[in-house]
Amino acid sequence: MNFSVYWQHADAVSKTLYFILLAMSIATWTLFILRVMGTRQLKQQAYAQLNQSLAQLKSKLAPLSLEQRKSVAEQALLRQISVEKANAEKGVSVLGTIASIAPFVGLFGTVWGIFHALVAVGKSGQAGLAQVATPVGEALIMTGLGLAVAIPAVLAYNICVRANRTLSHELQDQAHRLLIDTMLQQDSSEKTADVKAAQQNFVGGQA
Repeated sequence: MNFSVYWQHADAVSKTLYFILLAMSIATWTLFILRVMGTRQLKQQAYAQLNQSLAQLKSKLAPLSLEQRKSVAEQALLRQISVEKANAEKGVSVLGTIASIAPFVGLFGTVWGIFHALVAVGKSGQAGLAQVATPVGEALIMTGLGLAVAIPAVLAYNICVRANRTLSHELQDQAHRLLIDTMLQQDSSEKTADVKAAQQNFVGGQA
């Protein structure tokens, strides 16, 4: 049974399920392509945002002690990492939802096709191949469509989750490097200022 025969014999419920699965498939591939293409760009933007979040705090960190500066910088970096992770996870939950419900949508179509087969047998009073071939064929097509939508959705979801996990680790490493650099710069600035103040006091004492 080819697709044209299936479409001619399908009722409103089967056609509605077909369009639902088609919409799920389009959404899956669209979200997956956008996530893959945007991963590198999102990584560069996340690095820039981490640098900017600390750059905005440098003037405010000067009068604080070392522990206070470290705490404030850590909170700023953690907040920015949370924002970037939320941006990276947009659409991933949709992939997980599609992967979960697509097989059941196909299963519902399968049950509906078997129901049609039983109705055809009941009307004819005979359980011949002619009565059940078309409805059973519809059921098998719906099963195949459900799997064809669910399997790519599962693969896309796993790939996106792995990419987001890698991005999270890289952002944490970058945040640690920025935190260390910031603390070292603040310490060197304080030591330079202390040396200059001591030199001025020494010169003033000699004078």
